[in-house]
Amino acid sequence: MTEKELIKGILVANQTAFKILVDKYQPLVLNTCNSFLHNKNNAEDITQEVFIEVFLSIHKFEKNAKLSTWLYRISVNKSLNFIRDNKKRNIVRNIENFFSGEQNTEIQIADDNYQSSENTDNQDERIELLHKSINSLSKNQKTAFTLHKFENLSYKEISEVMNLSLSSVEGLIHRAKYNVQKKILKFYKKK
Repeated sequence: MTEKELIKGILVANQTAFKILVDKYQPLVLNTCNSFLHNKNNAEDITQEVFIEVFLSIHKFEKNAKLSTWLYRISVNKSLNFIRDNKKRNIVRNIENFFSGEQNTEIQIADDNYQSSENTDNQDERIELLHKSINSLSKNQKTAFTLHKFENLSYKEISEVMNLSLSSVEGLIHRAKYNVQKKILKFYKKK
């Protein structure tokens, strides 16, 4: 089935067309979500949400756009929303724990996505540092950087996904690289 046939099929609630769409694009959506969330279970949950959103809003799809670009956009937005909402929940939970007087409770404003063990070796430490550095970027820098480095999208494809000019994407990725390098260097200078 072509993209146009898939879209027409989904518009008329054809289950076969929707199954083909999911089978074809699930790896792309899952990888995109995992690139942002760094947690397979969360990425799988968000992937399901993405396909529900596709099913419910297929009538909003611009017929001259690529289906993969639209799926990237939904995946990125759902992932970033999950991160934002998760951070808010963590902040509230930590504040509640602090004021409830629970012993050994630290106030941490961090993602649950980074679970490191006490026996973390240097490679795990470097990976965690990289993820934390990426997650500390602004929303647009993080999105552009992640799509470029982890999803191997070209600057042109990223500009389509993010609905930005090519020069804006270039600037975002340049600043993101600089900011990530700066955070990593700062960490190692402290050691």
